[in-house]
Amino acid sequence: MPARILIFDSIATNRILLKVKMIAARFAVDACANLAEAEIAIAAHRPDIMLINMAQADADQTAFCDRLRAVADAAPIAIIAIGVPDTSYARFAALDAGADDVMSHPINDALLLARIRSLLRVRSIHQELVSRDTISRALGFQETPALFEDAAQIAFVTSGPKRWADLSATFSGTMPHKVQLLDMANVLNVVDLTPAPDLFILDATSGALRQNDFSALASDLRSRSETRLAKQLVVVDADLPQVAAMFLDLGADDVVQADKDMREMALRAKALIRRKHQNDRLRDTLRSGLHAAITDPLTGLYNRRYVIPHLTRMAEDADKSDRPFAVMMIDIDHFKVVNDSYGHAAGDRLLIQLADRLCKNLRAVDMVARMGGEEFLVAMPRTTIRQAKLAADRLRRVVNNTVFDLGAGQEDIKVSVSVGVAVSDKACGETPGLERICDLADKALYAAKSAGRNQVAISKSAA
Repeated sequence: MPARILIFDSIATNRILLKVKMIAARFAVDACANLAEAEIAIAAHRPDIMLINMAQADADQTAFCDRLRAVADAAPIAIIAIGVPDTSYARFAALDAGADDVMSHPINDALLLARIRSLLRVRSIHQELVSRDTISRALGFQETPALFEDAAQIAFVTSGPKRWADLSATFSGTMPHKVQLLDMANVLNVVDLTPAPDLFILDATSGALRQNDFSALASDLRSRSETRLAKQLVVVDADLPQVAAMFLDLGADDVVQADKDMREMALRAKALIRRKHQNDRLRDTLRSGLHAAITDPLTGLYNRRYVIPHLTRMAEDADKSDRPFAVMMIDIDHFKVVNDSYGHAAGDRLLIQLADRLCKNLRAVDMVARMGGEEFLVAMPRTTIRQAKLAADRLRRVVNNTVFDLGAGQEDIKVSVSVGVAVSDKACGETPGLERICDLADKALYAAKSAGRNQVAISKSAA
């Protein structure tokens, strides 16, 4: 489905000409002449981008954008203010009111289309992050709200010392961000910095370095894992709109003409940093939600949801390496007595301490999961029957030999565990599937409990 453009212009000839150009560029296009028509158009076919003519001298530009942003469901719509008088005051007013970009007459068609493509990419990425965040919230994972604007790292790449001095002075007076000067010779070394820059400002004017160098740099920064999420603001010569269009199509997040007021550059940089931090928070929320979905909230161990895909990968490695893996099922003996005698809070403290002991007495490659209640699973890659039995015995002794602290006012106690072990060893005549090997370990655990508890039992098919 093509992206939808809404043209907002009170002059009929302007609407018609712009609509023809947008249709030729394969966009779905609506047009309106006033705010009332815009509200109707948005309600009927919500646009991705609005092109708003702000050339009329009697238009209150700030109020105009503010009113549009107030229209229900219009906040995520990208806005390009076209025909804005080429004065600092008019441009600031439009950007400050919420326009994503401003373009003065005459409008370069290639630059306008490049800007539209750039905003559509931004909108698509943001919508995907918001969609994932919505799913996380539905699952009960909440985003940590930003209480204040985080300070950002800004890297300014230029060979023009005067421009650097002007920009540094402007930024230091308007934003709490750290700005550092880099040149083309060392800019890629910035990937080793911690934290990496949130924003790169590339001075691609003819007075700096060759534009071809900067186009390669913009692509390089976007391709590197350390800098691909950083925003890019490119400074270009005013009389080279095709260069601005090229940088936008290469993935730059914004372009600004070198002859504009430095305060406009600071305003655009601030908007990019705000968007970067918002997307970072959405990504962090998603990562936190995914982590919470596969971990046990009490012990911090992996949960049952994580076990099967992990064992699947382990089984694939076993097939490739021709080396077996082991699965242990561990159960606390008489855990119900602990809960009944000391309370569930004491039982929770015991589970947390037991999880810690298991993790500290296994290899880094081994995985410990809580399967529910007082039952734990240990998966050990590239482990023979003998190695698994030794490890199980060691874990049993580690649990038995040290008391557990049940909290203030409670006496320390000792508990024991029973362990069932199964190994996917081809030398034993079969290679059990995932469900089978877990079932074998579970049956071995049952055998250990039936034999009196506080012992290790090995699956008969693996012995």
